[in-house]
Amino acid sequence: MKKKIMGFYELFYIFLFGCLFGYMIELLWSLYRRGIIINHTALVVGPFNIVYGFAAVFFVVFLYKYRNDNIIKLFVIVFIVGSLLEYLLSFSMEKLVGFVAWNYKKYFLNINGRICLKYSILWGILGVIWIRYICPVVIDFIRGFNRKKGEIIKNIIIVFLVFDSILTLQAINRAKDYEKGITPSNKYEELLDRFFGMDYLNNMFNYRWNKK
Repeated sequence: MKKKIMGFYELFYIFLFGCLFGYMIELLWSLYRRGIIINHTALVVGPFNIVYGFAAVFFVVFLYKYRNDNIIKLFVIVFIVGSLLEYLLSFSMEKLVGFVAWNYKKYFLNINGRICLKYSILWGILGVIWIRYICPVVIDFIRGFNRKKGEIIKNIIIVFLVFDSILTLQAINRAKDYEKGITPSNKYEELLDRFFGMDYLNNMFNYRWNKK
């Protein structure tokens, strides 16, 4: 990697790549483990697994400097940092949005069901592969792409992601009302029930509502 400070432009595309890469990993993993396709995204439209997107950016910003260190040392660092990040994201989603998207309580050596040894090891392996081998190629590709076109595409995607985030929150809030037996009050809520209802969200999040 060139000794050049990465700005929002590069970090955004790293985030986007992480979202898409994570989506594919989860899709293939569920297909391998369960023989079914699960739409593991965080937004109701598009293949955007933002947990992986944030992880990709976080690893680049804070851990990329360790990419050439001993691979065992790098694994341990990513194992710890990835576990902390996953725990924080799980806690934040539960408190801010009101649901748990994953639950590891049945797994060996878990902490509050938010992280467990098995997936922390996977975080470590994926993190090493990402930081040492994939990320340099991604960064070179981003910087080699036409910057003017890249800025236009970036702005379009940001607008879409904002819209998608708002739509996702509205779908979640409507699903909570649906679960309480509240019927739609307008055509828009009917559309939310039809296209982004409980079945859709269950498939997306492996959905679990808080029962507080």
